[in-house]
Amino acid sequence: MAEGTVGAASGAAESEGDDPVAEAGEAAARLRERYDELRRIESRIDGYGRDRVEGAADAYRNAHRILDRFEEDAVGSGDFESYVRFRGEFGDAVDVDDDLPAADAFEAADEAVDKRRLSAEDFAAAREALEPAGEFVDLLEAYDDAVDDYRASRKAAREARKRLDARVDELREVAEMADADLDADLDRLRGPIDEYDDAVREAFREFFKSASAREVFDFLDRADSTPFVDVDVPPTDLAEYVETHAAGEEPPATLLEYADYTNSKLEHYVDDPGALRTAVAVHRTYLERLDGEPLTLDWPPKPGDELAYEIDELVPLVGRIADDEAVATLRSVRELARSDEYERLRRAAEVRDALDSDDLALIERGEADERLAEAERTLSTVDDVLAETERE
Repeated sequence: MAEGTVGAASGAAESEGDDPVAEAGEAAARLRERYDELRRIESRIDGYGRDRVEGAADAYRNAHRILDRFEEDAVGSGDFESYVRFRGEFGDAVDVDDDLPAADAFEAADEAVDKRRLSAEDFAAAREALEPAGEFVDLLEAYDDAVDDYRASRKAAREARKRLDARVDELREVAEMADADLDADLDRLRGPIDEYDDAVREAFREFFKSASAREVFDFLDRADSTPFVDVDVPPTDLAEYVETHAAGEEPPATLLEYADYTNSKLEHYVDDPGALRTAVAVHRTYLERLDGEPLTLDWPPKPGDELAYEIDELVPLVGRIADDEAVATLRSVRELARSDEYERLRRAAEVRDALDSDDLALIERGEADERLAEAERTLSTVDDVLAETERE
């Protein structure tokens, strides 16, 4: 009947580098920084006017493209036609409105190449003259980078917030478990339960190998009528075969061996090899999975009254397959379940099973409530930062 551990509060490990509370706080701080940087850049752009900044950046890029395209052909005594085309295109490129940021840089660049004969130095001078306008290209690139950083930081903060929210729920459960006496001697409870579980598993293995299939199936039917024992009853066709054929007097383990025999060999052991193959071979998995696990006790154990009632039903059932010592051990667990100290032991077992070492340490140090409060404050801060840094 073992149903696994209590999964109410798994308790995420909070070792260095894996602390949802710290991670969420750091993510919120990064988001705030990225948002403030983005707003600072936006403020600079808005101070000039976005259209004017983009105009200056476009004119700068266009002027540089023309310088790069014509420099080789338009210098010295090169192609006069290229020189003329260069002067025309470059003049148009740097002919910007006077209110455009760095307008004087474009005028200075035009003056640097306003000559009848151009040299490489003149092109270099034009590029140098354009540098103040290049600031606006850098500004727009910084803006794009800031937007990307902001979006990435916001996504990271939202994800960290989800992890923190889950951690807050866990810490609330940890705080609710802080009443457990973690110094309780669980061996007094775990010892006899483990001893009984091991004994009943071994008893069923021997029962499966030595008792007839009819006896085993009858036992399973009786166990199925017991509310606390969850067994798989035999499939109908297999149960009918065991009941109506002489092979049903053989143990289930032997029937599984028979199913592997050749027909000629099987004829020496059963009167109808085909019937055995039809009934047993198709249900091999069922038979192979039969074990004593449904007769074991849960860990952590059930509440005292429930466990005592369960053992009341198990004693006569287990007594059919296990020895007196196993039954006596089972009764000793029942006595403990009815004792005054049982709930204290069970509560300690439940908490130790539910929590990991980090969360258990919080309870042992008396820090569960403090850690919960810190996590809740951080969650509130993250929510505030997410709200305050939202952009349309």
